[in-house]
Amino acid sequence: MFNDIIAALATPPGEGGVAIVRISGPGALQLVQESFKPYDPQVKLSEKKGFTLTLGWLMEKDEIIDEVLVGVMRTPKSYTGEDVVEINCHGGVLSARRCLEQIVGQGARLAEPGEFTRRAFLNGRIDLSQAEAVVDVIKARTEQGRKLALRQLQGSISRQVEFLQDLLIQINAQVEASIDFPDEVGDLDYEEVEQKLNQVLDLLDKILNAGNKGRIYQDGISLVICGKPNVGKSSLLNALVQKDKAIVTDIPGTTRDIVEEYLNVRGIPVRLMDTAGIRETEDVIEKIGVDKSRTAMENADMIIFLLDVASGITEEDLDIYQKIKDKKFVILVNKEDLEERKITSDEINKYFANAAIIHGSVRTDTGLEELEDAIESKVLQGQNGAGMEIMLNIRQAGALKRARKSVLDLLSSLRNAPLDCLGVDAWGALECLAEVTGKGLKEEVIDRIFKEFCIGK
Repeated sequence: MFNDIIAALATPPGEGGVAIVRISGPGALQLVQESFKPYDPQVKLSEKKGFTLTLGWLMEKDEIIDEVLVGVMRTPKSYTGEDVVEINCHGGVLSARRCLEQIVGQGARLAEPGEFTRRAFLNGRIDLSQAEAVVDVIKARTEQGRKLALRQLQGSISRQVEFLQDLLIQINAQVEASIDFPDEVGDLDYEEVEQKLNQVLDLLDKILNAGNKGRIYQDGISLVICGKPNVGKSSLLNALVQKDKAIVTDIPGTTRDIVEEYLNVRGIPVRLMDTAGIRETEDVIEKIGVDKSRTAMENADMIIFLLDVASGITEEDLDIYQKIKDKKFVILVNKEDLEERKITSDEINKYFANAAIIHGSVRTDTGLEELEDAIESKVLQGQNGAGMEIMLNIRQAGALKRARKSVLDLLSSLRNAPLDCLGVDAWGALECLAEVTGKGLKEEVIDRIFKEFCIGK
């Protein structure tokens, strides 16, 4: 499909053990061979089999640029589906740049962002959902997110889409057969078509629900720690991230600004925010901090609300609770290691009925495991993936939702609309499903997707 050769640095810039210059396109082996001098003079790079490595020097005329190890991947069994050569050179900035400049000087051009993966897609080696999964693998921030992205790369969503397409093609074939050959085929079997449509709808719902759940493991959540002053918010942040990130003192109002850190909670990437204690104050700087705390609470995906057994439940606590009660939250009753406790079970049941309550002590690290369990449970609440492990981006989810609407339209008009109208709705659903794998997308949309990739990928 392509008649030019592209090249780029496939490893991050900077110093390292090895840097890789990737070259792809028809004639890539012959191009690299012009600048490559193997240790064994009998070896010709253009004659090497795929999945082989050859040691030698990359040359600029009679000058050695670097000692390199050249990998050969032949079409179609390569990342792009084309002939691919990877030059493994020493990992210094200068060595990698000189090697790349030499290849470009021989006739290759610098690859655009995502162009190697774009060629893999356009050459039919992967579909668009798999191509997008490459970015998700690279950007994964937790092990669970990485595993979901790898399943996507291996075609988990593609297989589900193909199954849905098969069902809709069967339905469309039945409709068109009843239109074109009424005498031979007879009337449309509405019950069978309705059964298949409900099967499609059920699977679409499961995929969308699983995709919502899977996306949490990739995008993560924002989690705000809130409470009145001196309840242990900063100590909790330090305990969860296992380092002294926030300043901790016995003086109420120590935290004036939002302190952020990232952590992994049961495979979910979490942006954790410690906030200023919420109270009425005349201190101008503290008041700014309190306003920032309230804004962070409003925008948070979830909240940890701290109570202090030493001070009891106060009006400040009840005011904070009124502001967060409609959001996802968990209450941590802190300082349970103290002998004198001013919070009773009856008070908790009275003021915070049906709330998720964790009793613990940040100082002694008790209750933190239960807190992480509660965070996971709250975040995933309502995310029923029916055992599926799938990750959808906004584009894919949008296409599936449009397919779902077409199926619902088809179901609602099944016994009332003319047969040719039913065929239109069936094809509409099929076109939406084709967008997921990239078969129905315009070139400008594909361009926009691959611009999100890094150069060399």
